[in-house]
Amino acid sequence: MPHQVPIIMPQLGESIAEATIVHILHQEGSHVEADCNLMEVETHKAVMEVTAQCSGKVAGLIARAGQSYPVGAILGYIEVSEAEAQRLGLQKEALPARAKSNHAISAASEVLTASVGRVQPTVKGLPVPAHASGASYLSPRMKARMTELGLHAADLAGIAGSGAGGRVTIDDLERFLVDLERNQITPASTMRVAVADAMRRSWTRPLATVVLPINMDALLTHRKKQKLKGGPALYALRALALALSENSAASGRLIGDRIIHPRSIDIGFAVEAEDGVLVPVIRNADQYQLKDLVERYNRLVHLARQRKLPAQETGGSIATVTNYGVFGLTLATPIPLPEQTLLLGMGAGQIRPHWNSETREWLPVTISEFTLSFDHRVLDGGAAGRLLKQIEQRLLEPEKI
Repeated sequence: MPHQVPIIMPQLGESIAEATIVHILHQEGSHVEADCNLMEVETHKAVMEVTAQCSGKVAGLIARAGQSYPVGAILGYIEVSEAEAQRLGLQKEALPARAKSNHAISAASEVLTASVGRVQPTVKGLPVPAHASGASYLSPRMKARMTELGLHAADLAGIAGSGAGGRVTIDDLERFLVDLERNQITPASTMRVAVADAMRRSWTRPLATVVLPINMDALLTHRKKQKLKGGPALYALRALALALSENSAASGRLIGDRIIHPRSIDIGFAVEAEDGVLVPVIRNADQYQLKDLVERYNRLVHLARQRKLPAQETGGSIATVTNYGVFGLTLATPIPLPEQTLLLGMGAGQIRPHWNSETREWLPVTISEFTLSFDHRVLDGGAAGRLLKQIEQRLLEPEKI
């Protein structure tokens, strides 16, 4: 009698609670080999694969494309032979036979179908509560209704409250929902929901930004001479890593009344992907020279744009670098991720006149506005300014980074 081995939604990363089925690569009845890809699933970080843990025939497929399932959910079964079951060391009692599994498949399908739509992206282990609400008063009834609908206080910003003191009542909310249905509505992607959730949690902190114009001519000259050319953002990442290696408290997190220093200088960099932004991470960025990071950086950019980043190449960074200058922007105030204190941004280079005191003449130079957005609970303006000046000094001597 063949055995049924469940196909389980794996834990695809430390902060991944659920994933959406994008493609089912093997339909019911197909023969599969161990470790082959069964399905493509999408998380808020990347597109990954669910693989077969053994050889056999796909049977009792529960998963449906376009639906989300939590980690640990049964997505279907692989029917294995007696010989394969023995090879795997499986006991008959531990695995239901096909005849016994029909009821289990049906029950699991009903449970999962009922749960679809209630699964919400979550990120655990962050310093900011994942469900922090706005400052306005919300009655228990309102909170219950919003939880049911998956809404946050920020979603109600456009509602004019009719209650006492301008409070938004449950009737205001219901009228607002009815009015929304008159508009064109498209579902938000998994990544867009995750980005929105991260930015909402980040905004619960007091954030500030300091700006410093930096001369990029030395950096651009150095880059032209290199066989492997790293992008300007990689230069900035390396300069930030060296500065933080000398003072890790600047990137520490405030938890209660203590500053938690990072164990390693892991710096992320923003890469625009479809309908969102991914943040690959270079681990121990302070321990490698710039030339040794170029190939790794380029590889991570390529994987991020394809949304194929491995789990170990994302998450856990202490700061992020973003080059918004690639969009022609000269100045911006980007928001750090919820688990980070710092975000270093760089604008598009501009040719500006610069007074040379030695030759006593105006000379054209390439200037880029660098911004450092930070958690004001951890850093003050002076400390942030000094950190930005340290970054500038290193970028003015790119051969040393």
